[in-house]
Amino acid sequence: MVAQVDQDYLSHGYLRVARRLASYGFFEGRAATTKGQFINPLIFVWLRSLAVVPGKPSVRRPIFITGLGRSGTTILGLLLSLHRDVGFLNEPKAIWHVIDPRQDVNGNYGGASVRYRMSSEDVSPNTRNTAHRIFGRYLGLVGSKRLVDKYPELIFRVPYVKSIFPDARIVFIYRNGVDACQSIVKWSKRLGRESNTGTEDWWGRNDSKWKNLWNELILGDDRYEDIFSLDPALIDHANRAALEWIVTMREGLLQDAALPGGLIKIRYESLLAHPEEELSRLLSACALERDEPVFSYARKRLYENPSKAMPELLPPVKRWFDETMTELGY
Repeated sequence: MVAQVDQDYLSHGYLRVARRLASYGFFEGRAATTKGQFINPLIFVWLRSLAVVPGKPSVRRPIFITGLGRSGTTILGLLLSLHRDVGFLNEPKAIWHVIDPRQDVNGNYGGASVRYRMSSEDVSPNTRNTAHRIFGRYLGLVGSKRLVDKYPELIFRVPYVKSIFPDARIVFIYRNGVDACQSIVKWSKRLGRESNTGTEDWWGRNDSKWKNLWNELILGDDRYEDIFSLDPALIDHANRAALEWIVTMREGLLQDAALPGGLIKIRYESLLAHPEEELSRLLSACALERDEPVFSYARKRLYENPSKAMPELLPPVKRWFDETMTELGY
């Protein structure tokens, strides 16, 4: 399924499909675990050309979907991509790599001094100009008014994003930790692969993402002191997933409290059970008018999933997992 376009998506017309395919083909790049990585050099030439052409395009009220992968981020982005005013980019890490290569925690495209957290202090005039030029020209080329960028890890960079786009809407979608973790484990087993550069799976190229997560988000936070004694090389995928879920959810709660007006929070289970209500609330919060294709696609694609079994977690991980589940209302 190219660019997440299925038969139901095709039924919504040529223009919406063409916009989605153009977004995928010319702007998103091909990350680790995906096919077609040979095209990345051409995509980077194209993106860098958009960044250096003189001019000051301005992106107004962009929408960023954040949270944890395997928690509804992609389907939420696809739903919004059917809105007549929206141009949707699904994890355009190639664009963000051009803006600042320090963001590549997965090791998709390389870069020195990579990290999860970035703040307003990391934003230079060139950073801001590059972001507005690329995203603004993207919107012009696909004929859209509003940008929707799904990039889950941006939850760790909210001040950074708000410094570049002061009027940005930050959406935070969250899911029951048991189901999210089991989905991550299944995804990594199904799509992980060996390449000529090593292992590529959920945890990045040769564990790049896992190492960055452990060193920065776990060891860099004294609250997780009871986890420090664990050997990161021996932690299995289920416990890795649980730790990623914990630090991501807690970051979402922190940013919601810190951001004036808070985040736009979407509970994945509520989206499945009450799509009309949740999508109406989301569109209103994002200052988007109702557009029927968003809702008709939701009626076809959203359904409640059977609960998954609790993974076997290490004692300190289990304590943090249970505490976070409670704070989220599960």
